[in-house]
Amino acid sequence: MALFRIHVSVILLALLLLFFSSSSFGVCLANAAHDPGLISLKRSLAEIPSFDNIIVDNNYSFILAASRTHRQDPFHDFKYYTGGWNISNVHYWTSVSFTAAPLFIIAVVWFLVFGLVLFSISCYYCCCSRRKYSYSRSAYAFSLVFLILFTCAAIIGCIVLYNGQGKFHGSTSSTLDYVVGQADFVVDNLRNFSGILSEAKNISVEQIFIPADIGGKIDAVGAKLNSSASELETRAADNSAKIKDKLDTVRLVLIVVAAVMLLLTLLGFYFSVLGQQVLVYILVIIGWVLVAATFILCGVFLIFHNVVADSCVAMREWVVQPQAHTALDDILPCVDATTANESRYQSKEVTYQLSNVVNQVILNITNKNFPPNARPLYYNQSGPLVPILCNPYTKDLNNATCNAGEVVFSNASQVWKKYVCSTAIVSGSEICTSVGRITPKVYNQMISAVSVSGGLEYYGPFLVQLEDCTFVRDTFGMIDENNCPRLNQYSKWIYIGLAMVSSAVMLSLIFWIAYARERQHRANNKHFIALSAPSPLSEKTF
Repeated sequence: MALFRIHVSVILLALLLLFFSSSSFGVCLANAAHDPGLISLKRSLAEIPSFDNIIVDNNYSFILAASRTHRQDPFHDFKYYTGGWNISNVHYWTSVSFTAAPLFIIAVVWFLVFGLVLFSISCYYCCCSRRKYSYSRSAYAFSLVFLILFTCAAIIGCIVLYNGQGKFHGSTSSTLDYVVGQADFVVDNLRNFSGILSEAKNISVEQIFIPADIGGKIDAVGAKLNSSASELETRAADNSAKIKDKLDTVRLVLIVVAAVMLLLTLLGFYFSVLGQQVLVYILVIIGWVLVAATFILCGVFLIFHNVVADSCVAMREWVVQPQAHTALDDILPCVDATTANESRYQSKEVTYQLSNVVNQVILNITNKNFPPNARPLYYNQSGPLVPILCNPYTKDLNNATCNAGEVVFSNASQVWKKYVCSTAIVSGSEICTSVGRITPKVYNQMISAVSVSGGLEYYGPFLVQLEDCTFVRDTFGMIDENNCPRLNQYSKWIYIGLAMVSSAVMLSLIFWIAYARERQHRANNKHFIALSAPSPLSEKTF
């Protein structure tokens, strides 16, 4: 299970960034520090800019996103928070949540003050209602102009919100797909590597096998690798499904908010223009509640936007110094050295042993000229000597240098094919009937051993990337470069759209009432003038 923790870290940050987007925003913010997941990226160190704002202490640790997270903390006497990006620190959450305090305050003040205004208006109409005949053309025109203006602003806000949620959903989905792809890549590599290791146990050339104790080590490492791969695959699939459900829920909520606020705006404008005061007041009561809720939702998305931006900066800075102690260490173990080293060591040992098996056969059987009575060692070998295989490792498993004339894994099959002879079965044994030192059967066995050794060497760099944290660094770099800009931009679109809609509808509510009243006063005024004017008949009589 140890190696699994390395690869679970790949999708950690994606779950961190996306988990906040569930429909239960408040619960997500409270529990975010306990629900990490996965993520991935690629950027060379040459492309990584320097960060002057990284704070390093005496224990070779630095605070992630120190400058960006320098915010006031209401739970610490409004002193500035200095702990950097750290989702396990409650003061990080209180400081980042404080950035949305103005929106929450607006929501509360709006709900209380406008609720009091509505209550006062209701009492006035119930107790002091009287017909008003005074009418002001300027007030009528003023209210109509601002009603049109704020209606247009609300429509634009709904468009920005709808477009932003679509872009945001696409961006988060592509990030999640990339993360799942990285997880699948790790699972496939682990299983392929484990399969090649297991295959090595059964490789033999002329009945020569690798030592039996190596087979036991292969079984132990293979069991760990397969367990890690299975657990990662299951966890990645489950987390992917949960995140997609949350993203779909968020998208549905935002679409419904945009549609409802747009419909409310258009109906309010329409009924105000028609002077339907009863319907206008019904919509005002509905809008009163919706505006408060939308301001709260806007504040939550502002928090989410800041957390996304903080996380991207933290990733970028971590890529620079992944070996230093940071707040990511508790959630993101860069590598489990024991399992990674064991797997890499076993890969080298098996490669060394298989190369030895092949070279023993070449040196002790294929390149020897045995007499006919030395069967099964004799099979009529003749012709030029077969070059041995270059063993990439020394006996102590250090890297070795190939000698002149040795063949390497990549061209061994082509080189050795020139030494294969034609054969016939004589007394149950395969005998060469043409010049050559390798029978087709032995050639296939040698190529199988080389294929397995080459396969293990192929996955060597992958194990090294796990061991020195390159895989995680590349993963974070790719997300920071390709995904973070879009996540920041589109989350900003969402809270800007919500702010526009909330503000425009809030002001529209006021002018719905004002214009509907002015229109009613105008109608009353015209009616009063019509009743007060003397009729032509009465004037003639007089």
